Amino acid sequence: MTENPTVELATRILTAYVSRNRVPAANLPELLTEIHQAIGHLAKPRQPTLQRPSASQITASIRPDAITSFEDGKPYKALRRHLTLRGLTPETYRAKWGLPVDYPMVCATYSARRSEISREISVGQQQRAKLTLVESSPKAATAAPAS
Repeated sequence: MTENPTVELATRILTAYVSRNRVPAANLPELLTEIHQAIGHLAKPRQPTLQRPSASQITASIRPDAITSFEDGKPYKALRRHLTLRGLTPETYRAKWGLPVDYPMVCATYSARRSEISREISVGQQQRAKLTLVESSPKAATAAPAS
């Protein structure tokens, strides 16, 4: 048995081929080399080629209620957590798929809802601040009727 299993496999394939087909003896080394190279190419892991989405696919992935991920094809309201679980940042995701720099990471309805909640919270804080100022002002203390 040889040290290199690809050489042994190539010789077995060549032997099987030659037993069924006529091959001139002068062509055997060249044929063995070709078979060995083909086996070598099969052993190397092939890098998957990503097909970058077209402009129409990019616009179709952005819907008001969800953004479709190019990683798994599923819709999400916010892509950041999904990308973090896959070890990507928004910048690397955009670069990987050839997306524009302004490609959104949050769908429009979800973003609007979060903005609305934020405004409600800040309005409440402003009203509480006004009440605190009114209660602590010196005019409020003197304007109260004395008993």
